[in-house]
Amino acid sequence: MNGFNLSEWLQKTVGLLSDSQGAVAYTVIIVLVLWLARRLLLRAVERRLADAHAHYHWRKTTAYLAFFIAFIFVVRIWFKGFQQLSTVVGLVSAGIAIALKDPLVNLAGWVFIAWRRPFEVGDRIEVGRGVAGDVIDLRIFAFTLMEIGNWVHADQSTGRVVHVPNGRVFTEAVANYSKGFKYIWDEIGVLVTFESNWREAKSILDGIVKRHAEHLSGEAEKRVREVSRRFMIFYTKLTPIVYTSVEDSGVTLTMRYLTEPQSRRARAQAIWEDVLTAFAERDDIDFAYPTTRYYDNTQEGKSGAVKSAGPGAPPPDPGHFA
Repeated sequence: MNGFNLSEWLQKTVGLLSDSQGAVAYTVIIVLVLWLARRLLLRAVERRLADAHAHYHWRKTTAYLAFFIAFIFVVRIWFKGFQQLSTVVGLVSAGIAIALKDPLVNLAGWVFIAWRRPFEVGDRIEVGRGVAGDVIDLRIFAFTLMEIGNWVHADQSTGRVVHVPNGRVFTEAVANYSKGFKYIWDEIGVLVTFESNWREAKSILDGIVKRHAEHLSGEAEKRVREVSRRFMIFYTKLTPIVYTSVEDSGVTLTMRYLTEPQSRRARAQAIWEDVLTAFAERDDIDFAYPTTRYYDNTQEGKSGAVKSAGPGAPPPDPGHFA
């Protein structure tokens, strides 16, 4: 009784030739060996290193390396017998380019991200308009963000994980909160009434914002000197400042200061609490809000600007909305 012949069975059932059978067998062996070697290496690294970031980088690096090695060996196995390899590769490449346009663009985006490094894992970025978050993973076809903003205010996390195709780095602007300068400018506007002592209010706000943010100015100046070697970033004033402007309902005093992207909401909350406490202690400073009132120029206006009504003159304008 003849024994079972695997080669004959494969030829009859699958239709593989002997050369194809060998190529399949070698391909499977290569994949299994590389997979096992990567698993053993990662296990050894996890025992020696406790840092989660180091584990992540080892996993990503070994995955890319294993894929590259497997690709080289598999190509040599399967294309060994072709005499006109360049022609075959050209035809296959053209077909792949047409059928897999988007994946190839995403692959090119991954190469661009790895080479130019517009952002890295841990950076806070915004892609186009409306997609922002902290980068938590980089893959061959997409990168992953822990989303911020959207329905949540002050760049706080929403809890959603967003996968963004790598190809979007070629078609949309990418804003990096963390790269280079490291800090962002934030502004808080405080509206006080026209009748308030706005000069004193401005002095109070200036003291508050400097107490919370002035300590960052020294570090920011150092960062600017470092970054200016690579980018045209030149700031002449990095200390907190309070600007004055006039709105319909009162005087707006805007505090402008530096902060870390992840600390924006916490710092704004601390500043607002100090502002509320300080203004509550003053009887000559009031917050303003949209109101409607009548203004009688003859009774409330300045003496030099009051229009006197002589005999026969029409009655004074009863006022206007302010």
